[in-house]
Amino acid sequence: MTEKVDLEEVKASNGEAHRDEPMANGLAGPKKSSPEPLVERVKRIVRANLLVILTVAGVIVGVFIGLGVRNASLTETQKIHIGFPGEILIRLLKMIIIPLVVCSLVSGAASIDPKALGKLGGWAMLFFLVTTLIASSIGVVMAFIIKPGNVDVINAVDQGQADGDVPAHKEIVDSFLDLIRNIFPSNLVSAAFRSYVTSYRTVIKNSTQDNSLNLTVEMVPKGTEQEGMNILGLVVFAIVFGVALRKLGEEGEILIKFFNSFNEATMILVSWIMWYAPLGIMFLVAGKIVEMDDVAKLFASLGKYIACCMIGHAIHGLLVLPGIYFVITRKNPYTFLWGIFTALATAFGTSSSSATLPLMMKCVEEKNGVSKHISRFILPIGATVNMDGAALFQCVAAVFIAQLNNTSLNFIQVITILVTATASSVGAAGIPAGGVLTLAIILEAIGLPTTDISLILAVDWLVDRTCTVLNVEGDAFGAGLLQFFVDRTSKREGVAELSEVRTTPEHSPLIDKRGLEGAKADPSAEKESAM
Repeated sequence: MTEKVDLEEVKASNGEAHRDEPMANGLAGPKKSSPEPLVERVKRIVRANLLVILTVAGVIVGVFIGLGVRNASLTETQKIHIGFPGEILIRLLKMIIIPLVVCSLVSGAASIDPKALGKLGGWAMLFFLVTTLIASSIGVVMAFIIKPGNVDVINAVDQGQADGDVPAHKEIVDSFLDLIRNIFPSNLVSAAFRSYVTSYRTVIKNSTQDNSLNLTVEMVPKGTEQEGMNILGLVVFAIVFGVALRKLGEEGEILIKFFNSFNEATMILVSWIMWYAPLGIMFLVAGKIVEMDDVAKLFASLGKYIACCMIGHAIHGLLVLPGIYFVITRKNPYTFLWGIFTALATAFGTSSSSATLPLMMKCVEEKNGVSKHISRFILPIGATVNMDGAALFQCVAAVFIAQLNNTSLNFIQVITILVTATASSVGAAGIPAGGVLTLAIILEAIGLPTTDISLILAVDWLVDRTCTVLNVEGDAFGAGLLQFFVDRTSKREGVAELSEVRTTPEHSPLIDKRGLEGAKADPSAEKESAM
């Protein structure tokens, strides 16, 4: 008791000294209230946002480098060498995707109560579905207003800008069956670098009728494996495996700790990669500009299509998504956007939502206050199923191709475009040009030729970048909204009730053990409770 009294007397005496000091010399008060010098304030802001500033500078410098080097007569090999530092960035980000997605989802699913897991997943899927439908609607409306198909695109494909071949014809039913098959991979190791896709073999049948020989040709589907990570299958397996570990109780605690540690180590690697990102993005942008043969001619031909996509992306990304976030949370959505600006710039440079996933996790956790168990559970799912930008671009492209072919779309066909774009965007790969591959499904659904996709491929290198920015922005806002719902629910139910649920050995042995270790480390808490 005497020690406590002495401490209180010391505190009181210190307080009195501080109260008397400004009266004595008049120096203590002004020191506390003195404004921060402008130079120091600028230094503090620059230090806090150094990575964002470097990333933006990388994009701008990359544009100037690309435009400057274009005038030199470079060989194809030299053009490839210019983009080499950017290629290293993409390889680093792709290297980290599998351990990050699997470990974060396993640890996230294992740390969340099954009931809460269902609620979080339900809210997330509802948000992703609604925003994707809105994006698709914006794409259709913008295409009917701007009418990008009323342009001369005869020479657009002659620029040699198509980054790949036109996707082969595939039935709509087989496309959705492939999506379901990829949810349940037959080999987890193979799913890390291959995915299932349907191809066709021709079967000729002979039939004799009325003494005449009839030949019938049938295209029979057959399953093949194509290069490309089956991220959807890995996501589903990781979530189910995490739930199984939680059900296992104490026996699953060791594996939960393993995945948690693996996850934290992966995030440290991500923080190191982030500082290389500005340099990699600079050369990615420069390399893409150098590769273009005649940018001006291509933009003149397909300028209205590019403008239609970008205006639609800007409306959805700067007005619709921030508006939804503000209406629900009553917080400034543009402050939230500034917090993820590094990830958005990386999405623009890499054109891959999967590759941007590690940086997005880091940004929403450190800058926007989203808890780890929410961001590392929701963001991998969003990177797989939430494709606002792809859905919007696919709707614009479908109407664009219809206008090129002088095909008037009726109400049923417009609804078909909206529904098919929303559904097929779920299966779109989170890789560069992933949305173009699923565009064929929409064109087949409304009876348009898939050969015109070559026009889309001609400028996909640019449009796909704004698509990716919108995709990852939607994922981030989804995580922010879920964090708001969780905070509001915890306040409503009370901290005591939640702690009782979480510390039950049946539900979370890992948390329970940590609590016991904390009690052993701090025995004073037990003594005070006994008092």
